[in-house]
Amino acid sequence: MERAPAVDAVIVSYNNESTLPACLAPLLDPVAVTAYVVDNASSDGSCAVASGLRVTLFPQDENRGFAAGCNVGWRAGTAPYVLFLNPDARLDSGSLESLRGVLEREPAVGIVGPRIVASDGSLDFSQRRFPRLRSTYAQALFVHRLLPSARWVDELVTDPAAYDRVGSPDWVSGACLLIRRELLERLDGWDEDFFMYCEDKDLCRRARDAGYDVRFDPFATCIHTGGVSAPRPQLLPVLATSRIRYAAKHEGRVRSFAYRVAIAIGALTHIVAARGGVATRRGHLSALRRVVALQRRAQPT
Repeated sequence: MERAPAVDAVIVSYNNESTLPACLAPLLDPVAVTAYVVDNASSDGSCAVASGLRVTLFPQDENRGFAAGCNVGWRAGTAPYVLFLNPDARLDSGSLESLRGVLEREPAVGIVGPRIVASDGSLDFSQRRFPRLRSTYAQALFVHRLLPSARWVDELVTDPAAYDRVGSPDWVSGACLLIRRELLERLDGWDEDFFMYCEDKDLCRRARDAGYDVRFDPFATCIHTGGVSAPRPQLLPVLATSRIRYAAKHEGRVRSFAYRVAIAIGALTHIVAARGGVATRRGHLSALRRVVALQRRAQPT
């Protein structure tokens, strides 16, 4: 009797024609994996590439965001574990087995993420802390550049030694994570109010609120082409929107207002002193405008 797949792999694609084959190749060998590709209305040949492989393809008529695409994928399967993997990332079968082993051995763990490296081998700081007011203001005022070794100035866990041992960070990057299906069902999946950014942070926070641990597995490695890149300038307003939405969801009214102020200050200081040239400064200006617009909507009428 053929054994049912133990892992459903969900890849949400948007114009990833060039990276999808390499992403999917390691997932198509293990018999214990069923792969689902959710294409968010790509304009390139992503669907054509996926349709020629041993995957289940869900082409979408419109791009409703990463979280919405993830929900389409995991709800189509039945395996007890669900792997979410970015389309420009690669996870070999041995690393997938290591992640699955963590969930099988430790029932208290709901989500596990691997060590993530860029294509050149450089480490991606994929272990993260939940945002706090002090870290948000520190980032806005560039305190992290003055005190790079201080833990309170950044969400990122930047100690390289932390990536050589098993860890329990607040949250792990959604570029690659394995989660229990029963936990996804309990949480009703990803929050589709996040179009892009912060949806992984939100998922891990809700998992912890539900009583599950979030684990980092140094024995599994994911190669992520975009793993250490900053958001493209045109996406900075999207990032600001998601940060504000996360604060509004998980903090009280007063604290969420304080976060909005910090995010606005950060956009303003980065207009003046950001690295990346004119395009990046314009992106931060667009982010500032978005924050101001959201604040006006939040005002009582």
